[in-house]
Amino acid sequence: METVLYPPKDSWEGLCKRPLLDLPALDKSVRTILNEVRMDGDKAIRKYSNQFDNVDLTDFKVSPSEAEDAAGHVPEKLKEAISTAKNNIERFHYTQVCGMDVLETMPGVRCWRKNIPVEKVGLYIPGGITPLFSTVLMLAIPAKIAGCGKIIICTPPDLNGRINPLVLYAAAITGITEIYKVGGAQAIAGMAYGTETIPQVNKIFGPGNQYVTKAKEMVQSEGIAIDMPAGPSEVLVIADSSADASFVAADLLSQAEHGPDSQVVFLTDSREMIPKVLDEIGSQLQKLPRKSIAEHSILNSLAILFNDIGECLDFSNIYAPEHLIINTANAIELSEKIENAGSVFIGKYSCESAGDYASGPNHTLPTNGFARIFSGLSVDSFVKKVTFQELTEEGLGKIGSAVETMAEAEGLAGHRNAVSIRLKNIRNV
Repeated sequence: METVLYPPKDSWEGLCKRPLLDLPALDKSVRTILNEVRMDGDKAIRKYSNQFDNVDLTDFKVSPSEAEDAAGHVPEKLKEAISTAKNNIERFHYTQVCGMDVLETMPGVRCWRKNIPVEKVGLYIPGGITPLFSTVLMLAIPAKIAGCGKIIICTPPDLNGRINPLVLYAAAITGITEIYKVGGAQAIAGMAYGTETIPQVNKIFGPGNQYVTKAKEMVQSEGIAIDMPAGPSEVLVIADSSADASFVAADLLSQAEHGPDSQVVFLTDSREMIPKVLDEIGSQLQKLPRKSIAEHSILNSLAILFNDIGECLDFSNIYAPEHLIINTANAIELSEKIENAGSVFIGKYSCESAGDYASGPNHTLPTNGFARIFSGLSVDSFVKKVTFQELTEEGLGKIGSAVETMAEAEGLAGHRNAVSIRLKNIRNV
């Protein structure tokens, strides 16, 4: 973990850059996959599933028997934990459902906005060695609350062509029955363009590696909506001298173990905290089954000493982390100064792991600095907000003159006439 002491402000932007793959090579590779899937459909999906997932499948769709069998492979204690998480996630997301309020902006002019669910959505669930069944809950629950008509899941299979039972169980308890054994950029392409097996959707959701993120960005440029750029995981921890170094190290490692391209950042105004945290990282790292992955991530990560906590906050707002943990004596007060972050965890007991699984807020969040302009996933992500307006004879009579005047000023006679012809009709009645 690189240690940086008192960096000058003109170096902060450089320190905020994430570790990325060679972008030209990434762009070319993903574009090739997208084009082949668009042209060859299932044939291309099979090719890339074999190449990247080492599995040769003739049927991508999870059968009803596979889905039904999954529950028997999930321990009861884990089912109870998943139920707790599901209930909290549902409670939090139901608060985001807004009523349809009608506003009369002036007598006879009524305006309102209605939430209409996106008709067909595709959920991407990262898989492989550690299938993220928690992401099923985070995506499926708000999609169901929003009322989306068709919800499908794409997730990579294991070497035997099976989907982890936990993913299937999480899908079952959230009411998702259409699941496809496809991962990576080819899964994004399948949902974006449709194949003989995989249906085309209107919007694609879910986190993934840089290939998945790049594929989402590319199909978005072609008119397929996505939730946000959600790539490799990241966490930034701000801690002062009051923090427990073991807590800080554990929080950093919890994200470092996600993948070798993850990044963790530790900011402090206490010079003594840095060696304590680094020692704890070294000690705790030895006990992690995913040690080699976390080690690779730690090599791309930073521990930065600033003059004061104010500078830590300023740097964090520039970095715009996916997850931000404030582990300081006055964490609540400092949290009010946060402008850019996907999700904020306040105080020494608010570990990011709670948010990943069960506290309630969504864990699908913008990464790579996109928290400057994107929000985390919510029920709003699954709906379109359509505005409606109704003008009565009285309403047009009151607003008409203003519209005519403005249309004339812009030189749009047709716009003016659409009002004028109605006003003339009203006067002649």
